[in-house]
Amino acid sequence: MGGERKLFSLCFYGSHLIPLLICCRSLSVDTPDSLYERDLVEGAGKVSRGGGSFKNHESSLVVEQRSSPVRREAVNRSPFAMKSHENGEIDLEDGKSEKPVDKVIRSNKLMVHNQALLAGLAYCISSCSMILVNKFVLSSYNFNAGISLMLYQNFISVIIVSTLSFLGIISTEPLTWRLIKVWLSVNVIFVGMLITSMFSLKYINVAMVTVLKNVTNVITAVGEMYLFQKHHDNRVWVALFLMIVSAISGGLTDLSFHAVGYTWQIINCFLTASYSLTLRRVMDTAKQLTRSGNLNEFSMVMLNNTLSLPLGLVLIFVFNEVDYLTTTPLLRLPVFWLVMTLSGFLGLAISFTSMWFLHQTGATTYSLVGSLNKIPLSLAGILLFKVPTSLENSASILFGLVAGVFFARAKMRERP
Repeated sequence: MGGERKLFSLCFYGSHLIPLLICCRSLSVDTPDSLYERDLVEGAGKVSRGGGSFKNHESSLVVEQRSSPVRREAVNRSPFAMKSHENGEIDLEDGKSEKPVDKVIRSNKLMVHNQALLAGLAYCISSCSMILVNKFVLSSYNFNAGISLMLYQNFISVIIVSTLSFLGIISTEPLTWRLIKVWLSVNVIFVGMLITSMFSLKYINVAMVTVLKNVTNVITAVGEMYLFQKHHDNRVWVALFLMIVSAISGGLTDLSFHAVGYTWQIINCFLTASYSLTLRRVMDTAKQLTRSGNLNEFSMVMLNNTLSLPLGLVLIFVFNEVDYLTTTPLLRLPVFWLVMTLSGFLGLAISFTSMWFLHQTGATTYSLVGSLNKIPLSLAGILLFKVPTSLENSASILFGLVAGVFFARAKMRERP
């Protein structure tokens, strides 16, 4: 019963805390935290918009974005930045009514604005809920089979994406042996990234996981400099330095510090950065092996999750989770299966809502909202799971979250 009450509380916080913040700042600035976010932001016109996916949103309202993220944001925002009389509207105070065409234009602009707000809320709620539900399963239920949880979530994603592709709602590239061989190295890192994330989340509170994940940006920036000769300006490096300071100070003041959890999280940061960097190297080759010459978001979801299934099965035996699964009473609880299934749907929902939000706004807004979204996520994690904290630790967490926003703004102003 205690676990069920926490689940209801989780849903309450997820639906109230997140919209409260996002409604105020939804169309304005982040640092991509997860890998899909990072790749969508940096390759918005290359990955997410290719292959004819997300058909319901490919209309005249979607502007083709071919320039840098900042320029793409400018293009996307331009229809909303017009002054009230620029479209030929007539001031009603002068005694003249609006033209029918002007009313249609205003109605269309309002509809697009509402869709962008709705897409932003859906993206924020799904991304926060995914982490909170995983924490709930691993900690509140004390489920000691993180690899099995990852495997079940990926299996659900494969079923849903396959069904939607079969019905023609989305488009995915067929899996060929040539594509699988090229993608295999990426998938191994992908699986390691998910598993280490599960292991760390079991021992570390959500707020500290969020702050420690900022270290991924530091590793990625250094990797970009050496592998792709990409140079960052001073503001970016200052933001990265602040992230390191916040992670160290947060760890030192963490009242629930767990060495095992922190070790897994550090490994996760390296794997996450490695996945991002490896993906950029492999993507061009993978695109050449597809039928359409592109690899959209849903094809990547299908490819990663399908290839993770056999590898996950092997790891279940390697980490001896089979014995635990055969003896744990949790698998005989229908509510537990419901929560695990919900986590699988939320994992896929992040991919859908991130594409929808990116189509409705742009890379800059998408990035910033993702960074601001960490603030209610951290607060919800502390409140829901009754995390013991101190003034020093809370200040370190807040400092890290602000550093993430500062990093997002620095990346936006960085020269392309």
